[in-house]
Amino acid sequence: MLNGQVVEASLGFFVTPLVSVAFGVAFYRERLRPGQWAAVGLGAATLGVLAVEYGRPPWIAVGLAATFGTYGLIKKHLGVGAAEGLFVETSVLFPFALVYTVALQSAGQATFGHVSALNTALGVGAGLVVLVPLLLFSAAAPRIPLTVTGMLQYIEPAVQFLLGVLVFREAMPGLRWAGFALLWAALAILAIDGLRAVR
Repeated sequence: MLNGQVVEASLGFFVTPLVSVAFGVAFYRERLRPGQWAAVGLGAATLGVLAVEYGRPPWIAVGLAATFGTYGLIKKHLGVGAAEGLFVETSVLFPFALVYTVALQSAGQATFGHVSALNTALGVGAGLVVLVPLLLFSAAAPRIPLTVTGMLQYIEPAVQFLLGVLVFREAMPGLRWAGFALLWAALAILAIDGLRAVR
């Protein structure tokens, strides 16, 4: 949000479900129905259109989609419990976070505990807000097909996209709208196909 790339970041989260679907095929031999293949094809076309519009590949979007898709793949593969998985993730990342925190404190750039009581309370609250969805995701990922995981993950980027356009007033040239329209068509096909499969 600070770098004016909210819309491109939302693109990455929009593409993540399609990456999850592709990973389901590649790593778990999940079979795709024609609608799912169409959605993946439209997602690839979206990246092509937006690469032309941006004048470069949308690296932020590609990076986010690849990393979050891989995260979902690893969670599915490990199949550990929600609390255990979160403990392992936190344990792996804790030393890096600690070093970074100490470096910020030493340089006098840390805000946590230095700005106001409200700022500190919001920092603690942000941790709780992140913790609950991570636990829920960790609990769900091993229990459902990766293709279903992919379908559920495009709720958050819709909110992020709306923030980018309506709150942060990021530019949306015509070709960028066209690219996002392709992507939304892909996600609509994916959702409709998923609902039909459930029925």
